[in-house]
Amino acid sequence: MTDPSFLNSPRRILSLSKERATVSFTDPDDKVSGFPVSEEHGTKPSEVYGFVGSISIIMATVIYLIWAYTPEPWLHSVGITYYPSRYWALALPSYAMVTIALAITFYIGLNFMATAPPTSFYTIYDEFSREHTLSQVSKDGDEQPIEPISDIGIHQVNDLMFNCAN
Repeated sequence: MTDPSFLNSPRRILSLSKERATVSFTDPDDKVSGFPVSEEHGTKPSEVYGFVGSISIIMATVIYLIWAYTPEPWLHSVGITYYPSRYWALALPSYAMVTIALAITFYIGLNFMATAPPTSFYTIYDEFSREHTLSQVSKDGDEQPIEPISDIGIHQVNDLMFNCAN
C-alpha cells in the first residue's frame, strides 16, 4: 500500500487528511477544463443575493410597466382596485433623473471648490516638489547612475513650449 505508483494511480486518488482518509474516484472520460475546481461545492451567498436581486428587479419592472400602461378598466376587471395614482408613473423617474443630475453637478462643483485656482503657486510647487540636482560628471567616462526623479521647473517648460529660437 505504500507503493508510490498506487497513490498516483489515475483511477484512484487517495487523499489523507488529519482526521480521516477519503477516497475519490475520477472518471477517465472527464475532460479537464483548465480551470481550478473548488473543493467546496454549492452556491455562495453573493451568488444567491445577485440572483434574487436580478429577479426582483425584473419583477418590479414588469409590475411597474403593467401599472403604468394598462388602462384602468382592465385593472378593475382583473380585480386590482387599489394602486397609486398614474401621476407617479412619470413623477418618480423624473425626480430620479433630476436628483442624479444635481448630484453629479454638486460633485463637480465640490471638486472645483477644492482645487486651487490656476494662478496659485500651489499648482506649480507644493510640499512634494523636488528640485533637479546636478550630478557630478565623471572625467573617466564611467557610467553614471540614473538621476533621481525631480520636477521640471516652470521656466524649462516655458522655454521648451514657447521659445521659438530653434
